[in-house]
Amino acid sequence: MIVQRAPGGASDAPHFVIAMHQHTAFAGSLAANFGNDEFDGLEPDEPMQFIVDHHDQGWTALDAQAPQNPDTGLPYNLTATPLPQIVTTSAGSPAFNEDHHPFSGIISSMHTYGLYRGRYGLSDKIFLDLIPDNLRPEVDAMLAHEEDRQHRLKGQLAADDPEHATDEYLFHAYKQLQFFDTFSLYFHLSPEGERGPSEFLNVPRAVGDDTTISVVEHAGGMYELDPYPFAEDGLVLATEGRYLAPQPPGTDLGPLLADTPVEVQAVRLVGA
Repeated sequence: MIVQRAPGGASDAPHFVIAMHQHTAFAGSLAANFGNDEFDGLEPDEPMQFIVDHHDQGWTALDAQAPQNPDTGLPYNLTATPLPQIVTTSAGSPAFNEDHHPFSGIISSMHTYGLYRGRYGLSDKIFLDLIPDNLRPEVDAMLAHEEDRQHRLKGQLAADDPEHATDEYLFHAYKQLQFFDTFSLYFHLSPEGERGPSEFLNVPRAVGDDTTISVVEHAGGMYELDPYPFAEDGLVLATEGRYLAPQPPGTDLGPLLADTPVEVQAVRLVGA
């Protein structure tokens, strides 16, 4: 679950609450429109689109429960979720994506593994270092299982699609997913007008050719990207979510959220 900061940081105001399937749907819309004369699109397109659409599938059951953070009266935000609950979500996404296609399973497993390991060197935030000693054996076993999953699925993929089974190509696809994920989080964690400028590193233009994309926020929900990686200039996309005010301690937020109307936040992406 993602709980977007309220405008101005007001703690008692309604917050835009985004389930992980709503977050991944937005990431999927980025992926579906990615690619132009400068940036290669998705390949293999269907398995890659599937993993972007479902890269946080393991959160489904936890999001439905929407456990309450007693400090805020709202659901736990993504990074504030208690570590034992985060760990239980980690293997669910690769297992789900593996059932769809070996390529989807590999990239999903890399996404899970990378979140604990500094995104394979692309980030200096090493989540594994935050795991307490009592959970470390469980996490180490999970990560070892993901390494085994990747090795097994690479063998399957190499037999049917050797072009996309190389480590170089898989890392290229992994970096595409990281861009779709982190660019989505740029919109989902902060409200319009408070997102500001940002940079996204290691965005692949082609295999072995990465660049940095800079983003500048303008009034009216417009965001200027340089270089621009999407097929359509002026691309309009929307995120679904629900506005929820802080609730008294002990409130069962799952049914309350389910009964709250879905609303949208729209953005417009333009080239520099």
